[in-house]
Amino acid sequence: MLASTSRNSLKRVSRKAALWSSQSECTGVLPVTFYRCQSTQQVAVKSDPRSSSSTIRNKPWSFVPDQTFQGTARGSAIARYQFRSTGIANSKKSIDALRMCREMKKEGVKPDIIIYNNLLACLAEDCQTLEAWAVVEDMSSMEIAPDRNTFHHLIHASRRLQSTAMWDILDKMDAENILPNEQTFQLMIQRYTTVEKRNLEFALQCVYEMGTRGLVLDLTIAQDVIGLAAELGFPRLAVDLAENFEATSVRRLSLETWMRCLASSAEILYAEGVQRCWENVVGDLNITPDEGLCLDVLHTAGRHGLSDLATDVIRVLRILGADWQEHHFAPLVEALCNAGKLKDAFGTLDLMRSSNIFPTAITARPIYDFLKQDIDKVDGAWELLDKLRSEGKTIDRTAINAIIRAAISLSDLQRAVGAYKAFPDYKCIPDIDTFNSLLSGCIVASHRELGDRLLLELKELGIKPDAATYERIIILCLTQATYEDAFFYLEEMKAQKFVPPRSVYDAIIRTCIAAGDSRYTLALDELKQCGYTVSNSLQTFIDTGGRESQPRS
Repeated sequence: MLASTSRNSLKRVSRKAALWSSQSECTGVLPVTFYRCQSTQQVAVKSDPRSSSSTIRNKPWSFVPDQTFQGTARGSAIARYQFRSTGIANSKKSIDALRMCREMKKEGVKPDIIIYNNLLACLAEDCQTLEAWAVVEDMSSMEIAPDRNTFHHLIHASRRLQSTAMWDILDKMDAENILPNEQTFQLMIQRYTTVEKRNLEFALQCVYEMGTRGLVLDLTIAQDVIGLAAELGFPRLAVDLAENFEATSVRRLSLETWMRCLASSAEILYAEGVQRCWENVVGDLNITPDEGLCLDVLHTAGRHGLSDLATDVIRVLRILGADWQEHHFAPLVEALCNAGKLKDAFGTLDLMRSSNIFPTAITARPIYDFLKQDIDKVDGAWELLDKLRSEGKTIDRTAINAIIRAAISLSDLQRAVGAYKAFPDYKCIPDIDTFNSLLSGCIVASHRELGDRLLLELKELGIKPDAATYERIIILCLTQATYEDAFFYLEEMKAQKFVPPRSVYDAIIRTCIAAGDSRYTLALDELKQCGYTVSNSLQTFIDTGGRESQPRS
């Protein structure tokens, strides 16, 4: 290649020299001639009699061959096979390695430890354990002592066998006075972090043993152990291992590892782990989790009252481009209530309504759970609503419904009715949940007159009763001595294409039997026609004629 390039260069320069020569006759430029010199081309300058100088100042560089320089020596046979075996080991082709061994045998070349280890590397990749041990025995017959890499290949080759095979290799390694290093423990840990093994306890034991020996844990192995702990439902352990590794190492764990820790912590509602991982993933690494993982984090924040975390998740959902839905804000309301921020919980309901998201009774359930603890909290809720109203916020009716439900839960029907009458003061209109909650209070108090009045106001507001409304009004009628209206509302319920629940038929049958009314048989037949089965307690009540079975003393 170099010789042909020199010849081509010479031809180009010669052509240009001829052109320069013809031009010099006309212009008076110094003529330049070329001639060969021993091993290369040199350019000489003939002086022009009209020129003041006889030669050019700087001559072209010329190459002077050095016959004493040592050329490339031909490698020995063992060196050539070492180089070849290394390439075969990198490609993991055991058949090529065996063919090379056959050639070596024909040529009478004695293998060394490098060739044996390269052969073992190929066999280990294919899990050919018996062949690998045969190679080790051949090494012994050739009086070649195995080294640490030899045992590493044996451990790798036996990764699909029982654990006893690995322990036999380690015992033989100990007999040769070869101490395990980082790669030895890496192979051992990899064996028990696979999908088939998943032995977290042994992997942790190896990690601890490495620490006592002063060995450094590899990044990939650390990630495997942390990921296994997260998958097996040990997020606390996974997060502690992750933070300990980054505190003692200059390398950082992958994003996937931290995401797995976050997902595992959120799955079992581990609050501390979720907070630490969320701060690392979103705050430090600037990673946006998917919507499913954000929902899991929201549930954890709601359960443990982490209102700041829940608010940040709502922000991330907006960055993610996800449309806000009711199930996104429900955990936020729960987190605010569990954190004692009832005012912010009421404000969240208004935020939902302004975002065209309609809160439901389930959304306000945490507010109800907070208020039903004490009657003073029910009274204090009105002060918070008044503050929000003075700040220009709109009071959502689900907030007042939660107060009504809490008052009824505390058996305070009077406060519940007072809350119902306060709807116009806050420019709210009651809905079907309002009347269903009040009817539940009427059932507890057996207040049929109030129930009729509520039913009338419901129709005046143009609110259509639902199945829960009919269920409550029927049971309310059954609390009275005269319960004929219960059958009327039952027929009206069926006329509205509502299927009466089992509880309605159960209450009618028990009331009729207790009153000696034979119409219980009609209700019993309808119960069966609806596909319901008669419960054991109801059947006992029927058989005993209205007397519950007494437990034996």
